[in-house]
Amino acid sequence: MRKIVAGLFISLDGVVESPEKWHFPYFNDEMGQSVGSQMEQADVMLLGRRTYEEFAAHWPHEDPATNPFADRMNNTPKYVVTTTLDTAEWQNTTIIKGDVAAQLTELKRQPGKDIGMTGSATLARSLLADGLLDELRLLVHPIVVGTGKRLFEEGTGQIPLQLLDSQTFSTGVLSLTYGKA
Repeated sequence: MRKIVAGLFISLDGVVESPEKWHFPYFNDEMGQSVGSQMEQADVMLLGRRTYEEFAAHWPHEDPATNPFADRMNNTPKYVVTTTLDTAEWQNTTIIKGDVAAQLTELKRQPGKDIGMTGSATLARSLLADGLLDELRLLVHPIVVGTGKRLFEEGTGQIPLQLLDSQTFSTGVLSLTYGKA
């Protein structure tokens, strides 16, 4: 069975919002290899609506000749979990509405590689609570951002996890992989 694997950039104080404002000073070849490896292990992308809208506004306009991720982002099949969108204009996108758990369970049963998530903190939190997220891969940046949306907000409740893998990058970023406890 396929796994749903979420990858997030996160600060020491748990902020996942707007990583473009604080993440890039820590990006190096090690992190690039880590992110690239996660992308290579997946053949489907799962997105929440907000992340989908941000990506759909950006990636179709990127030139694959100058941005190596553009081809992959645009051509990979994408599933967006939403209660508000009725259509998706970005190529290779399918909308998931209604019984999300049943649809994702069916997607996990299909043959293929991992189902990769980037960003989509609200969806990741929901899937963790529902027991549908198989791995949570956090790139913990050595910075306190101070404000912004956090991965786990008050009222999330307890979700036991186990550390599956860890690595420290030369920039001080920790790569932590958690699975279900």
